[in-house]
Amino acid sequence: MSETIFSKIIDRKIPARIEHEDDLCLAFHDVAPQAPVHLLVIPKKRIASLADVTPADRDLLGHLVVVATELAAKLGLADGFRLVVNCGRDGGQSVDHLHVHLLGGRRLGWPPG
Repeated sequence: MSETIFSKIIDRKIPARIEHEDDLCLAFHDVAPQAPVHLLVIPKKRIASLADVTPADRDLLGHLVVVATELAAKLGLADGFRLVVNCGRDGGQSVDHLHVHLLGGRRLGWPPG
């Protein structure tokens, strides 16, 4: 997998406003937020998209969701939040590195796009 803006953030080649880091993932504030709270939770393992996960990634994907929900609680999103994973260009994915959007802080509409 080629280098992406997210791999550069993981490698500290470019700065980010990091909210969480552990051995498996990194969570940081989106530079173009779509809600008052908009974080990206990314695995440190280089996975291009949701279409590229394997059964070996099951625990990692669960970890990303758990971290996102813990961050939602920490950031006061008691009235609700949304987790979004875009997959592929038609799905709205703009960076070829799997990432979970954590959105909240306002009422979110449906359908999303």
